[in-house]
Amino acid sequence: MYPFMESIPGSILAVAGGGSASVNLWDTSTWEIVATLSIPRVDGPKPSDKSGSKKFVLSVAWSPDGKRIACGSMDGTISVFDVQRAKFLHHLEGHFMPVRSLVYSPYDPRLLFSASDDGNVHMYDAEGKALIGTMSGHASWVLCVDVSPDGAAIATGSSDRTVRLWDLNMRASVQTMSNHTDQVWGVAFRPPGGNDVRSGRLA
Repeated sequence: MYPFMESIPGSILAVAGGGSASVNLWDTSTWEIVATLSIPRVDGPKPSDKSGSKKFVLSVAWSPDGKRIACGSMDGTISVFDVQRAKFLHHLEGHFMPVRSLVYSPYDPRLLFSASDDGNVHMYDAEGKALIGTMSGHASWVLCVDVSPDGAAIATGSSDRTVRLWDLNMRASVQTMSNHTDQVWGVAFRPPGGNDVRSGRLA
């Protein structure tokens, strides 16, 4: 077990970006790097990986139990790590363009959602390495994704200037919001808590 796992809950920050094919874990009480998660290459080049240098990380997400980190890369692969051992576990495949956003279900630490430039949202069993479903409907890149607090829906934003709400039971888009006049780079559901009627709001 790595010593950093004994830190105060919430004190470890995962940081990704730049040209590095890795994610650094920082202890925010000391601002020291406590681990570096290096992303290995997938066996064989992907169709979009002509330069051989597209492993850098665009997105990162913690599982709700804090045991896993998922990283989305420029080449479309998703890497899953065991945080306690700072060990790479496996890749999740299915996208062939950059993975811009990742989010785990708040109720199921196995369930992971990804948003990609290929216009699709994927739902994975991140432990079983299985692609459970694909949701399509955006006319261009899907730039962001978030899960509702009850785990029943996701919202996505796209470069097609729309936000879509998806019912996960139907795995279908049930509402499209077209109020924006430019790309939508971030969506977030309001966290649960209180009896406020606005608790179901989406930013």
